[in-house]
Amino acid sequence: MNATTADLRSWLTGSLRQLCAQETTSGREDAGLPALRALLQGLGATIHEQPVAEGRTNVLAVWGRPAVLFSTHLDTVPPFLPPRLEGEVLHGRGTCDAKGQIVAQLGAVRRLLAEGREGLAWLGVVGEETDSAGATAALGLADRLRDLRALINGEPTELKLASGQRGAQHLCLHCAGRAAHSGSPELGHDATWPLLDWLQRLREQPRPADPRLGPEVWNLGLLRGGEALNSVPASAVADLLVRTLPGSTFAEEVRRLAPPEGSVDLRLDEPPDRYPEIPGFEQAAMPFGSDAPTLRALVPDRTVVLAGPGSIRVAHTLEECLALADLEAGVDLNHRLALHFLGD
Repeated sequence: MNATTADLRSWLTGSLRQLCAQETTSGREDAGLPALRALLQGLGATIHEQPVAEGRTNVLAVWGRPAVLFSTHLDTVPPFLPPRLEGEVLHGRGTCDAKGQIVAQLGAVRRLLAEGREGLAWLGVVGEETDSAGATAALGLADRLRDLRALINGEPTELKLASGQRGAQHLCLHCAGRAAHSGSPELGHDATWPLLDWLQRLREQPRPADPRLGPEVWNLGLLRGGEALNSVPASAVADLLVRTLPGSTFAEEVRRLAPPEGSVDLRLDEPPDRYPEIPGFEQAAMPFGSDAPTLRALVPDRTVVLAGPGSIRVAHTLEECLALADLEAGVDLNHRLALHFLGD
């Protein structure tokens, strides 16, 4: 390892450990502001902070008149896992999702600045893991970003460019019953059985697949029924999260398969999105969503890339980690992408 490579690894490792040492679970992102400010100030950025809610602030850093905008999110999922370095791998919450993205992007900015480049910006938004409030608020920064050619949004994609992302639907399925004493169940109507039968019918339905976005899938995230062990349940509820494809008929199928006592509430409906192919960069389908569909509106022609180091397989788990070699490769990827959009 030469001196330049050793200096980069030291900077990357130290920066990521400092960011990951702060607990910034959704709703308390501002706990990480001091470390983030110091990192951006060290790169000579002009910093603009955009309050979104109490304890939640978007951060925009600018170098010159931005043509390329890097972005990712500041929040993490619980529980907080303090960083620890084991050999060549950094473990802990946020290492790949998404503080590792912050460092990989700012590492690319650091290299570009050393090469005499400007026309760069970096945006960190709050709430990507919950309500995407930060991404929505960030659209108010458009006047500061009028000349953008591209947005590079960071998520753990194993260094491949996402071909797009599936949509997201949250459906709440409810079955109504009638309460009764468990010793006389014939006097009531159990709400849980028709709900379970409804879910089984859904499980038996084949789901479509898209060659660029992957299969349409759904998850039974929450299941609730009854209020006491010795009472017949008068109500049962299931919450489903569906990763939808263009032209999805999932919600219509749910309603078609509903029992007489069933009702459906569609609480979230985000459409799927496709991203352009970039010559010279490998592209693949990704199983997760991001703020990219919202943030791409900051770019006049909506050019967006979703890419970064690390794997979604460990994100949101107790084993979240990022190899230092992957972090360095993330810097290279972001550097190459920026040069592509800057015209070099």
